Amino acid sequence: MDPHLLRTYVTVARLASFSEAARDLGYTQSAVSQHIAALEQDLGAPLLTRRPVAPTAAGERLLEHAGPLLLRLAAARADVVRTAPDHGLTLAASPTALTAAALAALPPAGVTLRVLARDEVPAAVAAGTADLGLVDGLAAPSDPLPLPDVAPLTTYGVGEGPVGVLLPADHPLARRAALRLGDLADARWIDAPDTGLPLPQLRAANGGSGFRPALRYDGTDVRVLTALAAAGHGLTLLPRSAAAGAPGTATVPLGAPRLVHRVELVHLDGRGPGPGRGALPARVSRPVVSRPS
Repeated sequence: MDPHLLRTYVTVARLASFSEAARDLGYTQSAVSQHIAALEQDLGAPLLTRRPVAPTAAGERLLEHAGPLLLRLAAARADVVRTAPDHGLTLAASPTALTAAALAALPPAGVTLRVLARDEVPAAVAAGTADLGLVDGLAAPSDPLPLPDVAPLTTYGVGEGPVGVLLPADHPLARRAALRLGDLADARWIDAPDTGLPLPQLRAANGGSGFRPALRYDGTDVRVLTALAAAGHGLTLLPRSAAAGAPGTATVPLGAPRLVHRVELVHLDGRGPGPGRGALPARVSRPVVSRPS
């Protein structure tokens, strides 16, 4: 089975459109149609209905296998490339996972740093396009972060820190010594899943309710998020280290429940930090919590 044809099929099925898939892959629509026809001929079964574009029963079965197959192919390619003598360390990280301690621990040379959306970091490590990943999120103290089931990943706790509610400096709550999460469930919030601490995590900590977004920000620039909060577009929860000093804002500690900003180092099983792997120094890669996902 040609992986190029399989990748085209997955893209068409995901976008439910031959033309959209062509734009996404950089092919002509005719080439995409030829790829699907060739794959169907190879497998001896129709994979897609055309009006509307949707997987057949055989196509659904193929999709179950396609993700892991493409992921392993990408990982195999990256593993071979990684053996090159001049291969450095590629570190993928979500924006607020780049704490001062993590940045200070980076090797002095040979590092490529990729800032990605929070959910893309484990996938990059699983696919081999990043050697290591730094992910972050909201957790009870010492609790591990949940990770998507994309590959056999192992995580190491890097550190935990306090969180704070970021709001305009003139907000009525700005002078509080601390805030309770439950008291903020009906406030206006900014939904910034890749920059602020995700609203679903706040909702879960509050028993599954509240925290409706007034505005959504899909970027990864923390400064834009803090500017939106300063302008009164909604509240956001951030690591206090990331929120400190943002112009026009106040950061009030979260008093209850007791939650922390947790950062974890992610790697593929068997390819963790160690000699010859371009690892981060021991003060970051030393395991605090280790578990397969």
